[in-house]
Amino acid sequence: MDSLPHLRKELQQEYETTKKFFDLFPEGKNDYAPHEKSMKLMPLATHVAEIFGWPDFMLKTDKLDFAAGDYQPTFLTTKKELQQKFEEDYANSKKALENITEEDLNGRWTMHVGEKQLADYNKYEAIRVALDQITHHRAQLGVYYRLLDIPLPGSYGPTADDEVFKNTLQRSPII
Repeated sequence: MDSLPHLRKELQQEYETTKKFFDLFPEGKNDYAPHEKSMKLMPLATHVAEIFGWPDFMLKTDKLDFAAGDYQPTFLTTKKELQQKFEEDYANSKKALENITEEDLNGRWTMHVGEKQLADYNKYEAIRVALDQITHHRAQLGVYYRLLDIPLPGSYGPTADDEVFKNTLQRSPII
């Protein structure tokens, strides 16, 4: 089975879903966090946007070393900046996936903090983990939105905020 068509499709689907979330990003709530141990809203959303650039980075490198400064977080302050970062990183990864072969996915990619190795994947596995991270952190974003009374867009189906879904629940005998 060829993996590339599936990775390309999944990246596009995650892009389309995440775009709906970013279109709803609340201005003036950048520092909101539901708990003292939670990331603030803008850094969390920025992290989600950055992850869309990971496939491109992973395909162009063999490793990420945090101790060497290979990763520098992005600091954004507006919804417009967030959307721009998201669009740029998605476009870069989309292009990267369009310009490789199945064989390119077999190369190794590792993550380190200095000499300590945190992860060792082939490039396919590394990209899959990145896609999983998008889902994971977007779900966190959904919790923040729910707590801020922002209606949630569907990710893999309707949410309780979807009119069709709400109408179905109201007619359901379990309620």
